[in-house]
Amino acid sequence: MANIIRASVVQAATAAYSLPETLDKLERLTRLAKERDGAQLAVFPEAFIGGYPKMSTFGMVVGDRDPAGRDEFLRYAKAAIEIPSPTISRIEQISKETNVFLVVGVIERDNGTLYCTVVFVDPEHGYVAKHRKLVPTAMERTIWGQGDGSTLPVLTKTFESPSTPGTTVQTKLSATICWENYMPLLRTYYYSQGTQIYCAPTVDARPAWQHTMTHIALEGRCFVLSACQFAQEKDYPADHAVANANARDPNNVMIAGGSVIINPLGKVLAGPLLNEEGVISADLDLDDVLRGKFDLDVTGHYARNDVFEFRLRDPPSSGS
Repeated sequence: MANIIRASVVQAATAAYSLPETLDKLERLTRLAKERDGAQLAVFPEAFIGGYPKMSTFGMVVGDRDPAGRDEFLRYAKAAIEIPSPTISRIEQISKETNVFLVVGVIERDNGTLYCTVVFVDPEHGYVAKHRKLVPTAMERTIWGQGDGSTLPVLTKTFESPSTPGTTVQTKLSATICWENYMPLLRTYYYSQGTQIYCAPTVDARPAWQHTMTHIALEGRCFVLSACQFAQEKDYPADHAVANANARDPNNVMIAGGSVIINPLGKVLAGPLLNEEGVISADLDLDDVLRGKFDLDVTGHYARNDVFEFRLRDPPSSGS
């Protein structure tokens, strides 16, 4: 019996910090993944809802913040969402109507702090979990708070078999955001929990990112679904910072994409998609996970628990 599900990765950008337009875009691209490719699972990029403020300084230097930067942060914070909220309800509606399990990067606002977060939304059960980025990268730390051990879900999901009506396929999935993927202990934790579909929402469009994603697929013997934004200057507010303020052009690329789907033996199944918005899709044969673990299980037979010890702090720190 085929042990396969159909998955899509969406490469797109926030619509100029406009929440209604971005939600409409999420719906349009989810429906495209479903109707064109038969997707059962769709992964959206880091900060797709709320936006990734590429090139922004928020008026900061060491020891000082200027009033214009505070106003820029105000605009950015108002574009973020709360969990729960009407926005989450809209995502739940899209998931239910399309019967697609959604993994979506959002900027979450919790009182006065913003978090780079991924939400998991099930067609039947609605919002089921979130993951907050543990360590924002470089200047991201000035605008986003840190996640903790209370939001590290590895979810078990049962899908209908796309090829064998009346049968189901069960899998485990997780999400790791952008440069969290360079945290070996975080990866090890997810491997130890049996993740099979390792979602990697990001804004990292460097060529080197492709090597990182292939390494993780091989190391974890898991499917890697990396969803990167493709963004141009026109996808940001007109006064947003750009690489060269003297050569503004709506078509200048801010984030170049590179979304990709890789199987547990390092084979690229779809992508990388570069320099355009789009949806890539692939069949995920979950039996490939066990085929890969035949010779490498880094938290099982290829571990040396007599030499090394790994554990998650128990109980984990509690987040909001």
